[in-house]
Amino acid sequence: MGRKNNLGRWTTGLALALGLAAGSVTPAQAADAVDVSAAFDQVLGTDQRAPRAFDLQYDSALERLVGRIADGSQGRIGVAAVDLVTGQQVSILGDQRFPMASTSKIAIAATFMEGVEQGRWSLSSEFPLMVPVRSAPHSSAVAPVRPGQYFKAIDLIEMMITRSNNQATDALLKVVGGPRAVNKWVRAQGIEEFQIDRDIATLVRDDGAIDPAKQIDTRDSATPKAMVKLLTGLYQGKYLNEASRRVILGAMERCRTGSRRIKALLPDSAIVAHKTGSLNNTSSDIGVIKAPNGHAIALAVYVTGQGSRPAREAKIASIARTLYDGYTARGDSGRQYASADY
Repeated sequence: MGRKNNLGRWTTGLALALGLAAGSVTPAQAADAVDVSAAFDQVLGTDQRAPRAFDLQYDSALERLVGRIADGSQGRIGVAAVDLVTGQQVSILGDQRFPMASTSKIAIAATFMEGVEQGRWSLSSEFPLMVPVRSAPHSSAVAPVRPGQYFKAIDLIEMMITRSNNQATDALLKVVGGPRAVNKWVRAQGIEEFQIDRDIATLVRDDGAIDPAKQIDTRDSATPKAMVKLLTGLYQGKYLNEASRRVILGAMERCRTGSRRIKALLPDSAIVAHKTGSLNNTSSDIGVIKAPNGHAIALAVYVTGQGSRPAREAKIASIARTLYDGYTARGDSGRQYASADY
């Protein structure tokens, strides 16, 4: 009886808080939405523009509610999530490609850690930052960089994940053999809809040529489902040994960016290990949420458009809270998770 009441409060409260209740949209606002949708459809077509929130294609009430929040009338929103205890999945445009931005750094770190396990280098090995040299957008296939200060690999990983440091990322990307090496590692894990094409210096320098809210660019992109598969494998120890996964997931738990994204609306008792991404007209956050009731949730949320970065971040926060409440309301396994579980 208590669980049913919790679910009711969760659904009703979110609907009211997000302005989704009946009568919350004025006729003028509805007319504006139609105009936006028509313009978007001319570019992508109705199937790619947005999910149909209450279509029978959704497998659960939770997926329908997430689909409603992930309305794509102002830009595509992709969501994938899985409850790592029960296996229940949610997917909203989960098979479409979205710009990874800095969320790709998790795969770069994993590729490097495999090299550590193989003895090719160690966490105490030192490598230089790759510092961008000023150049005009699209003036070369690869943006010029120069070696900077040397840091231990463990510090470079901490910098690239907790602070999303691009120079540290390109340092490790060079060590592992560039984008091709990372793609090879990802493919070896059985993940197909993922690809890195450029280093971060080039990606940032040339950013803005394509609006991800209106066009799908497969370069440096992944599907939400692919990223959730990556997170799930890392969390469950399928890809790397225990020491390696502790390095990556521990850094993700200490992530300092994205305070208004996945973590924003979650209770203080939830432990979040995540990595953000930001580029022109797109914001994202991927990670694992651990709840006190025993649920661990892997999720990836990619948001384009929406009018502003704060609006995109608000979508991510609302979707993350909806998933958290929807999954944790389904029971308590009694298992307690803590940081040490990494």
